[in-house]
Amino acid sequence: MQNKSINILKNPSIFRGVFCFCLFVLCQISLAQPQLKFKDPKKNFGFVKKGEVVTIEFDFTNSGNQPAIISEAKAECSCTTVDFPKQPIAPGQSAKIIVIFDTKSVYDRQDRIVEVLSNAKHPSQKIRFKGVVLK
Repeated sequence: MQNKSINILKNPSIFRGVFCFCLFVLCQISLAQPQLKFKDPKKNFGFVKKGEVVTIEFDFTNSGNQPAIISEAKAECSCTTVDFPKQPIAPGQSAKIIVIFDTKSVYDRQDRIVEVLSNAKHPSQKIRFKGVVLK
């Protein structure tokens, strides 16, 4: 019995075929990603009186081709809380991130950022809100 194993390094046509197949698979994997697209990542809540609680909704859509999972949403200060979807967001599906800003400990101009962490193409995205808290 003769051992007729094929050495792909010695056969250029087989090597090219395997290389092209691997390159194709890697491209498909790298293109298969969720993507969070915010309708309006910057909001202005206007003028409010000190002590009011402001609720701001940020609408977004997963414009990618894989489910998006938000792992965390971090606010800059303790006066802000964030509620975000805990379940995966399917491709093409829309959802909301709700930011609650308690003005009892702040006044004057406010400009805050919330960092949204996910498995999306851009894993760290920032949404922003601002306004004026009157005494």
